[in-house]
Amino acid sequence: MEPQLLHRVADSVATVVVHRPDKRNAMTAAMWRALPPLLDTLAADPGVRALVLTGEGDTFCAGADISTLRGSPAEAQRLAVAAEEALAAFPRPTLAAVRGHCVGGGAQLAAACDLRFAAGDALFGVTPAKLGIVYPASSTRRLVSLVGPAAAKYLLFSGELIDAERALRTGLVDEVLPGGAELDARVAEFTAVLASRSQLTQAAAKEFANGRTDRDDHWARLADGNADTAEGVDAFLERRRPRFTWRTPAADGSREPSATKTRPPMEKKPTSR
Repeated sequence: MEPQLLHRVADSVATVVVHRPDKRNAMTAAMWRALPPLLDTLAADPGVRALVLTGEGDTFCAGADISTLRGSPAEAQRLAVAAEEALAAFPRPTLAAVRGHCVGGGAQLAAACDLRFAAGDALFGVTPAKLGIVYPASSTRRLVSLVGPAAAKYLLFSGELIDAERALRTGLVDEVLPGGAELDARVAEFTAVLASRSQLTQAAAKEFANGRTDRDDHWARLADGNADTAEGVDAFLERRRPRFTWRTPAADGSREPSATKTRPPMEKKPTSR
């Protein structure tokens, strides 16, 4: 099968799979280019309440296909950064489910997700120093915001790989599960929780946590008298599951997703592990 990004939507959760198992899911230029429009499609689907990014088989992503750096390293980096930024801007919660190697461009993608869950065999590395590449400023700042300056310098200066437990201690990973089956079960469980929660709360929290400072009044206006708040309080007092109705805008808050949009067709259902 050609290198590609596979996706499906089930139970309000979109799953995007980096599919190039013969090359440890290394990203080609075409795959980098394909990610932003795929994310736009999924963001426009009102049925998607969370997104999982993972890799085919036992590897998350070994980074960019190094052969793409021979022609134009600057263009290859531009494509990777554009994909990373599109993932970071996805309007609903995102989670990277990591097995095996999560290196280079793969670590860029994982860092761009809101959360990262890893199997015990996961290995993480930020490796531009091995290739003489200047790591993008935006990617460096994102890494520092996750792990702090000292850990970011360790990763960037050395290019060394760290295991899942160390990644957990540094803040690069949020949870570590013993193996792949446990990772799958935990991701399914946790994304079901995410899908059940208020998108109003999540959308505001995502912007605030990401450092946006120009929309405090916007979110205050939305929160004032919003039906989700009343529903959440009523459901708590009545000891029932809340039925939240507010939906996250598809992009930056300028428009609501159209209810007439249809769910994108399943390209291929990732095999169960």
